[in-house]
Amino acid sequence: MSTEPLVLGIETSCDETGVGIVRGTTLLADTVASSVEEHARFGGVVPEVASRAHLEAMVPTIERACATAGIRPSDVDAIAVTSGPGLAGALLVGVASAKALALGLGKPLYGVNHLAAHVAVDQLEHGPLPEPCIAMLVSGGHSSLLKVTDLTLGVDPMGATIDDAAGEAFDKVARLLGLPFPGGPHVDRAARDGAITIDFPRGLTTRRDLERHRFDFSFSGLKTAVARWVEARERSGEPVSVPDVAASFQEAVCDVLVRKALDAATAEGIEDLLLGGGVAANSRLRAMVLERAERVGVRVRIPRPGLCTDNGAMVAALGAEMVARGRTPSALDLPADSSQPVTSVLV
Repeated sequence: MSTEPLVLGIETSCDETGVGIVRGTTLLADTVASSVEEHARFGGVVPEVASRAHLEAMVPTIERACATAGIRPSDVDAIAVTSGPGLAGALLVGVASAKALALGLGKPLYGVNHLAAHVAVDQLEHGPLPEPCIAMLVSGGHSSLLKVTDLTLGVDPMGATIDDAAGEAFDKVARLLGLPFPGGPHVDRAARDGAITIDFPRGLTTRRDLERHRFDFSFSGLKTAVARWVEARERSGEPVSVPDVAASFQEAVCDVLVRKALDAATAEGIEDLLLGGGVAANSRLRAMVLERAERVGVRVRIPRPGLCTDNGAMVAALGAEMVARGRTPSALDLPADSSQPVTSVLV
């Protein structure tokens, strides 16, 4: 009989109701109920709609995950849940559900950080994390560079977005180009048929910017530059090539992300770089970081695309690591913290 912890993880930070079950670093179930179609007509996530969708999906999603893993809820050793950051109402649904399960089953509860969970999920595919490593997390709400020495004790933030995150910029540019929500996958697909013909700006990469924001990100100016370029073409009656704009915009985003991530790794003398978050599923980002990292002798780990987006498996993975390393469980008055800092990995 395995001595590795069997952990059920719940993720409800945004519009995905995710329930994952892992045994140690082995993934047994990764079940997701998405409400993205309900938000698409609004062009973005509506917090109240997301919260209601989580309420409706929670019990069926837990049941499907247990059936897939071939276990009963009472078999688990612990319950893990995203306690933040994220949408307040959405987080509350997940945290309340996890508390109910933990109390009803008499199991320990671990409230974990959403961003740290994006790091932990890679262990399900590539084994134990090298420590230390640099993690770059890119999603709709976050663009962060982190130094990870012990994921269960905390991480050291090196840089973060100061305005629009990368995923947010993808959504806004997609809307500008008439592409559906969420924008990331649609921009990625459109870019494959385009050429990089427009030299869009790279935010926070000038010498002056690097003095203050060496490892920080800014994509607001890039988004505005795309909007002005498209507007100028439309005013002059010239055609706008959606694939070319998508490819040029995507190249600018990926160039900045990869440049800063590898700079962080070399500055710290760390040879391992991990990518996580929804934007890490972008095909151009994955190709570019692998190509450039090889030149500077940095090893890269990227989970498969399905594990990059929000899911319960990542929460279960971090919870299992907490159990394995003997970390103290959370109290049952665990709060949902929409602005939980990445330095707070376990609440």
